[in-house]
Amino acid sequence: MDRQRQDTEPLGDGSTTTGGSVVRGRRADPRATAGRIAALFVVWSFCAGSSWAQGPQFDVGAPPGAAGGASTVGQPLGAANFPEFDTPTIAPFSGRPGPQGSHVPVSGLSTPGAPMFRTQGAQQTITQNTTPVQLPQYGELDLPADFVMFGPENGMTIDAAIELLVQQNLDLQAARLEIPMAQADVLTASLRANPIFYADTQLVPYGHFSFLRPGGPPQSDVNLNLPLDVTFKRLARIDSARTAKYVTEAQLQDAVRNQIDNLYGVYEDVVAAGLTVQFSELYLEGIRKVSRLTEDLFKGGQVQQSDLFTLKANVMKSELQLQEAVIARTKANRALALILNLPLDRVEEIRVRDSVGLLQTAPLPRDQLVAKGLEKRPDLLASRIAVRRANADLKLAKANAYPDVYLLYQPYTLQNNTYLGVPSAYSWTLGLTATVPLFNRNQGNVLRAKINIPQTEIQMASQERGVVSDVLIAEQELDQSREAVKRLRGEIVPTSKLARDAAFNRFKGGQTSALEYLAAQQDYNDVVRSYRDAMVRHRRAVLDLNTALGERVLP
Repeated sequence: MDRQRQDTEPLGDGSTTTGGSVVRGRRADPRATAGRIAALFVVWSFCAGSSWAQGPQFDVGAPPGAAGGASTVGQPLGAANFPEFDTPTIAPFSGRPGPQGSHVPVSGLSTPGAPMFRTQGAQQTITQNTTPVQLPQYGELDLPADFVMFGPENGMTIDAAIELLVQQNLDLQAARLEIPMAQADVLTASLRANPIFYADTQLVPYGHFSFLRPGGPPQSDVNLNLPLDVTFKRLARIDSARTAKYVTEAQLQDAVRNQIDNLYGVYEDVVAAGLTVQFSELYLEGIRKVSRLTEDLFKGGQVQQSDLFTLKANVMKSELQLQEAVIARTKANRALALILNLPLDRVEEIRVRDSVGLLQTAPLPRDQLVAKGLEKRPDLLASRIAVRRANADLKLAKANAYPDVYLLYQPYTLQNNTYLGVPSAYSWTLGLTATVPLFNRNQGNVLRAKINIPQTEIQMASQERGVVSDVLIAEQELDQSREAVKRLRGEIVPTSKLARDAAFNRFKGGQTSALEYLAAQQDYNDVVRSYRDAMVRHRRAVLDLNTALGERVLP
C-alpha cells in the first residue's frame, strides 16, 4: 500500500494549503496540523485495508459436464481392447481411476429415491465464554450469541441439496444412460451368429447336352450353413460384457460421489457468503449505534469532530461492504442453482440451513476408518471389478483363437436327367467346414490380455493406497480444523472482544480518540474473520471425511 503524502504550506495571508486545498483564517498550529494528517492517514489505511480484506472470494468450479459426443465415458477399466469383440466403452467418469482429491460418499445411488446415506453423530450445543458488556454489538464482522446453526428454519439443508442433485443434475442424468447402453452391449454380446443360406444351379449347358455332346446332368442345390461356436466365444463375450456393466454401475456411483463432492464445495461457499452477510449486518447495526452515540458525545463536547467524521465514514464503508457481501451471496447461490438444475432467475431467494458451527469428531478409530474406506469407495470397487474384467477378456482372447466351424446341410439337390430320357434324381448332402489354425491363433491379443491383468492389478493396488491416503488426510484435517475452531471460540475471540470493548470504553470516556478504538476494532474484525473461515474449514473437513470414506458417516 503506497503511503499518501499531504503537503501543508503556509500562505502569506495567514492561511494554509493542505494537500492542494486552501484553509483561510489564522495560522495553523504545526503540531495540530500534523496530528490531523496522521489521524486521516490511519483512518484511510484502516478503511482501505478492511475493504480489501472484507470482500469474500468464492472459487466455485463449474460442475463437471458430459464430454462432447455420444458417451460421457472413455477407455474401459480392465478392458484388453480386442478387435474381434467391440467391447463397451466404459471408463472412469473422471477420466482415470484412482483418488480424485476430495471424495464424497455414495451408497445405493443408482436408483433415485432410495435411501442414500446413514447419518450418525449427536448435535452439540455451543456457547461462547465471553464476559458480557453493556455495549452495542459492533465490528466489521460481528458474531451472534450461541452460534451453531446458520440459516432460516425452512432453509435448504445439505441432505435436501443432495437429493435434488441426484434427481435433477443434468450431468448425472446423462451419466445414468451409460447403464442401459452397457446392458445393450450385453445383449449384443449374447447374440448368436446368423446361419448362411445358399442356392445355386450348376452344369447348365450353352445349348443342350446330347449323346454326341454329353455333359451334366444340370444340378440345382439348396444349402444351409450353420456356424458352430466350438470354443464358446459367445459365453466369453457375455461374461466380459456383463463384467463391464458392473464396472459401469460402480463408476456411476463414483460419478455421483464426485458430483456430490462438487456440491459440498458450492454449498459451503453459499454458507460462507451467507455468514459474511449476517456478520456484516450485525456490524453495520452496531457501528450505526456507535456513530449515534459519538454524535451525542460530540454535542456534549466530549469527543472531537474528527472522531465523529471518522465513524460516519466507517458507517458508509460498512454499508458498501454489506452490498458487496450480498452480491457475493447471489453469485454463490447462482452456482448452487446451476449444479442443482434450479431456475437461474430466482437465485436471490435461495437460503440454506447448515450446522456450520457444530464441532464434529471422527466417528471411528483411524484403522476402522481406513477399513471402511477400502470397503465402501465405489471407485476402488470399480477397479476390483476391472480385474475380473481383465480375466474375462483373457478367456475371450483364447476363445477367439479358433474361428467357428460351419456345418453344411444341403437338404435338396436335383440332378436333371430329362435330356437322357430317364427320371431325374434327388439327394442331400452333409458337410463340415473348419479353419486350419496354422498361422493365426490370436496370439497377439492373448498376450495383450495376459499383460493387461497384472497392469490392472497394479492400478488397483495404487488406488488402494490412494484411498488410505485420502482417509488419513481427511481425518487429520478434521482434527486440526476442530481444534482451531475450539481455540478461536474459547480463547482468541473472547480475548479480542474484551480488548475491543476496553478500547471503546476509553473512547466513550474521552480518554482516547477514535483511532485507538478503530485499531482495536480492526484486530477484532480479523479475529472474527478467522473464526468464520475456521468454521467453514471444519465443516468442509466433515464433508471431506464422508467423501474419503465413500459413505455418509457424519451429518
